Amino acid sequence: MTESAIRTVQLRKEFGTRVAVDGLDLDVHRGEVFGLLGPNGSGKTTTIRILCGLLRPTAGSAEVVGIDVVREPERVRTRIGYMSQRFGLYDDLTVLENVRFYGGLYGLRGRALQTRTDELADELGFGGRMSQMAGTLSGGWKQRLALACATAHRPDLLFLDEPTAGVDPSARQRFWEHIGRLRAQGTTILLTTHYMDEAERCERLVFLSAGRLIAEGSPAEITRQFGAPTLEAVFIALQRQAEAA
Repeated sequence: MTESAIRTVQLRKEFGTRVAVDGLDLDVHRGEVFGLLGPNGSGKTTTIRILCGLLRPTAGSAEVVGIDVVREPERVRTRIGYMSQRFGLYDDLTVLENVRFYGGLYGLRGRALQTRTDELADELGFGGRMSQMAGTLSGGWKQRLALACATAHRPDLLFLDEPTAGVDPSARQRFWEHIGRLRAQGTTILLTTHYMDEAERCERLVFLSAGRLIAEGSPAEITRQFGAPTLEAVFIALQRQAEAA
């Protein structure tokens, strides 16, 4: 079995005359926390949608947990979880009903579904909130519920697309405690974020600009490459370049 959780070779995606992803080579190791960073419009979300089997690339290849995303997109989706700021919770269902619904989508039934629901309620501290309507939850609790739904089937790989945008610092800290537990269990994490303190938690990361990979390495290696004091300084410089283009 390959040691790569994600491998892309010269991945390219065009939307008409616009090139959203331009010759992207990635190699994400199994079990690591990997950051995909860059200004808005740099190609991050398009890349994730390709890796989730939701978009077909114009050229190049991509494998996720050893599965070709073009040939077997449905099989890819059984092995991954996806969470974003706009994760599709059902406000008119309870916390319990949301978890059961998403667990059922991934094939959990009967006792297995009940056991996993109980585990998630304990791990994420829902307690008496399991009967609460999702629409009445605060932002931080909705975030926890989204994470529960995205990991109900114990995915090998979890995509986090700006998952903590709009939640308070305390909720972000608790979220990262949960991510740390998933990482310890062997789950590979790929995330996008505009919070550079979160980017610092990545073992490795890449910066994209206009769909191209322009930097790759550990946070320390990236800052050295750009001659910048912090990742935030790197990000701000790239953002200004993108706005001026």
